[in-house]
Amino acid sequence: MSAATTQWLKEQARVRERRGLVRTPLVRGAGRGMIDLASNDYLGLSTDPRLADAAREAIAKWGTGAASSRLVAGTTELHLELERQLAELTGMDAALVFSSGYLANLGVTTALGGPGTLIVADEQCHASLIDGFRLSRSEVQEFRHNSVEDAAEKLANRTQPRALIAVESIYSVGGDAAPLPELLELAEAHDAMLLIDEAHSLGVAGSGTRLGHGSVAGTRLSGHPHVIVTATLSKALGSQGGAVLGSPLLREHLVNRARSFIFDTALTPPAAAAALAAIGVIRAEPWRAAAVHRNAAALATHLKPALERLGTGVDRSAGAVQSVPMPSAEAALAASTAAHNAGVRVGCFRPPSVPDGVSRLRLTARANLTPADIEQACATLRSILEKTS
Repeated sequence: MSAATTQWLKEQARVRERRGLVRTPLVRGAGRGMIDLASNDYLGLSTDPRLADAAREAIAKWGTGAASSRLVAGTTELHLELERQLAELTGMDAALVFSSGYLANLGVTTALGGPGTLIVADEQCHASLIDGFRLSRSEVQEFRHNSVEDAAEKLANRTQPRALIAVESIYSVGGDAAPLPELLELAEAHDAMLLIDEAHSLGVAGSGTRLGHGSVAGTRLSGHPHVIVTATLSKALGSQGGAVLGSPLLREHLVNRARSFIFDTALTPPAAAAALAAIGVIRAEPWRAAAVHRNAAALATHLKPALERLGTGVDRSAGAVQSVPMPSAEAALAASTAAHNAGVRVGCFRPPSVPDGVSRLRLTARANLTPADIEQACATLRSILEKTS
């Protein structure tokens, strides 16, 4: 490594240390061990034996890897059936599966973007969307979080022939929901596409017989010609991969223009099979999504007194994510470390992971948390938060 690069890397490390932004991957052991309020395994399906059995059967039939890109030899019957089932679950017309949700967002934004497209994006959009915006070479204008009025002002002055409004249905850090019906009206009024990232909604949100099918399913948005949905298979579905859902014409365009689809090795057969099994579980066991909401409410209730003393609060989220604002990055790191040492795993979100610059603990409710888990975890967190300043 050159001397200049070595010196720069050392300086970058010193800056991270000074700002309390050093990150170290935490190695988790197999089995239960700790109370998990950090993972995105919302429905508890990543260890479900039905998904494991489906993955084993796929390995026996198709092998452990996809062997090539989807356009060469990487597409199996599993991929096509997974796309059909995802479209049916969400109420969209067609789907295209990618090897990760990150690549799905990169693929759709770059394939639809360019100098002729204005992207109007919520300021709290996920990094995968932001990276896609940058790679698309589109003009990008951010609007205030969940402000339909601000988004409308940005669209009113556009000069580009095409426009894309980008949001998350449930935001990954704050856990709040986007005003999707109003945003759809805005997209219709301005002949714009509405891109909705359902990463933290699929498997969790929905209502009635569509509980767990996501925020779009069963509403006016599902199958709407102005709506595009992206999703991940690695959170509530307990597997790996991502998808873009929309019209058959959009799917055909992505197959030919989305570089993160064309040049990437396909999703592995066992991951596709596990995701297919998870869709079956979501349909058959809506109690899992209901349990997520019940446990999220319990977390908020148990932590409310401690957070009020801290001068903050935890909002009742639209899904699994509970966001706890902290005074500083250092305080967030210290609290998450103390919780880990006490047997409770929580997320620690610091800049640049937090779009508004406010460091947080992020707690994720899961369907398989017991009342005893929640009481023990919250007792631990209350003790830690009472010492936070």
